[in-house]
Amino acid sequence: MTDISDIKNENGPILSIQHLMKTFSDKDGDFNALKDISIDIERGEIYGIIGLSGAGKSTLVRCMNYLEKPTEGKVVFDGQDLSAVSAKELRDVRQRMGMIFQQFELLAQRDALRNVTFPLEIKGVPKKEAEERARELLKIVDLEGREHAYPSQLSGGQKQRVAIARALATRPDVLLCDEATSALDPNTTNSILALLKRLNRDMGITVIVITHEMDVISRICDRVAIIDQGMIAESGEVSEIFMAPKTKIGRDLILGDAMEDVRFGGGKMYRITFDGRKTHEPLISNIVLQAKAPINILYAHTKDVGGITYGQMVIQTPEDEGQQREILNILRSTGIPYEEVDEV
Repeated sequence: MTDISDIKNENGPILSIQHLMKTFSDKDGDFNALKDISIDIERGEIYGIIGLSGAGKSTLVRCMNYLEKPTEGKVVFDGQDLSAVSAKELRDVRQRMGMIFQQFELLAQRDALRNVTFPLEIKGVPKKEAEERARELLKIVDLEGREHAYPSQLSGGQKQRVAIARALATRPDVLLCDEATSALDPNTTNSILALLKRLNRDMGITVIVITHEMDVISRICDRVAIIDQGMIAESGEVSEIFMAPKTKIGRDLILGDAMEDVRFGGGKMYRITFDGRKTHEPLISNIVLQAKAPINILYAHTKDVGGITYGQMVIQTPEDEGQQREILNILRSTGIPYEEVDEV
């Protein structure tokens, strides 16, 4: 019999969610946590799923690997309908879908090395081979030399790196990240996001990011689906959703209440100079998300030369002086050359 982990369907999405519904029942009646969810996630992409607390994000990610069985609809992983596979085949599928969590979920009585070997022990991998694999992975996540540190001796970022190494132990095709940076400070969040992006690029792993933070989506994701009250409100390329959200929840997640009573009439104008920053760095998106303030782009002329951006842009800030200061603070902190101008 062919092991399901050896079956690769190179055509089509790596994960296809088709008309998924999940209903929970209790003494008070039925609650529809997910309602007619349909998503296709392509191989090798970083896909974001964002929503407010209680929107259904965590239920959706648990349905992806069948930790929660959907009430209706299909989850198709690499061409396999998970509702039609055996219990053993489902275990094999889950080994191809690594998962990391907000609270790390490390075993306190095991050091970093033995936390990473744990899924390999369950799989029956010989001890020497499992330890070699664990050392290799700890080096990949920049924890070489910390193999024998226990979780209590590690920082939050280091714990999450151990959790990522553990999720990679069985050589998964997909990495499910359920609020993986929510418990981390901003600098540590940036380093973990950079690591996930590197793993995606260097190892070809498809990454699915579940979060409530639009800043996380803008930094690493290729496409995004916004979930609201158990339904997909809108989905598409991150740049498209960011520039022109079609729904109220999309606008709320991107700008919060920054759009309320915004006025540009008395806002100041600044010329930004692009002098060789990487093209893929979403400057304006980052400013808007961090400052929680809209920006009016009055003029832009830039060129991409070998992956590097050159040119100029003139922006107008809102009238609110607090928002103006926040925007300028972000420009200064990122080292972007700018100057105030009187006209475009």
